[in-house]
Amino acid sequence: MKTFQLAAQPRTDLGKKASKGLRAKNMIPVVLNGGKIVDLPYAEALKPGEKVVEIGNGKGLITTDLVVNYDAVRKLVYTPEIFAIELDINGDKRMAVLKDIQFHPVKDTILHIDLLEVSENKPVVMEVPVKLEGHAEGVKAGGKLSLAMKKLRVKALYTAIPERLVINVDHLGLGKTMQVGDIHIDGLELVNAKNAVVCAVQLTRAARGAAAAAAAGK
Repeated sequence: MKTFQLAAQPRTDLGKKASKGLRAKNMIPVVLNGGKIVDLPYAEALKPGEKVVEIGNGKGLITTDLVVNYDAVRKLVYTPEIFAIELDINGDKRMAVLKDIQFHPVKDTILHIDLLEVSENKPVVMEVPVKLEGHAEGVKAGGKLSLAMKKLRVKALYTAIPERLVINVDHLGLGKTMQVGDIHIDGLELVNAKNAVVCAVQLTRAARGAAAAAAAGK
C-alpha cells in the first residue's frame, strides 16, 4: 500500500460554528481515532487537540481533533486508490488510514473526515478494491463476466494490506458465481459475509440460444 503524506494542525476550537468557519477558509475538520486507551479519570497532560472519550468499564480513548487543507486532502479522497497516511502534526509523525468521510448532501464537498491511527502490530479493517484477472471459462462459452463487489473488507496489519485484491476467474464457468468464502489470500482475512457474491458469469441471450440449439440437436 502506498503512503500519503498529510500535514495537519491540532484543532482546539470545536463546534458547528467553528467547523463552518474552517470550511470557509478551505480547511477540513478531522478526527484521529484509535489512540491510546487509558484508565479514567485520566489526569495526565494532553497534547493540543487531544481529548479523552469514555468507552466504558472505566476506560477512555485518547482521540485528536485536527484540521487539514482541503486541496491537500482532495488527492487522498477523490481517488480509487487506498493509502497509509503519514500524518505530520507539527512534527509529530503518526500513521493512519481513512475511516470515514462526510460529504455535503447537495454540493458533494468534504465536510468532515475520520482517520484511524494504526501501528505495525495491531490489525485494522479496510475496504480494498477488487481487480479480476484471467479469462473465465464461462465467458469463452458465451457468458458475460460481471463484478458485483468492487471492494472487499480486509482485516490485516496495515503493512500487509495490498493496493488491490487480484482475483483469478479462469475457472469460473457459465452461470457460476464466486463468493467471498471462495477467495483465500495468504495473510489476509476477508470479513464480508461468506455467501456474498463477488463476481459471476451471467448467461447471455446468445449463450441461452446456443445451449437450447445444442440440446435440440441431441
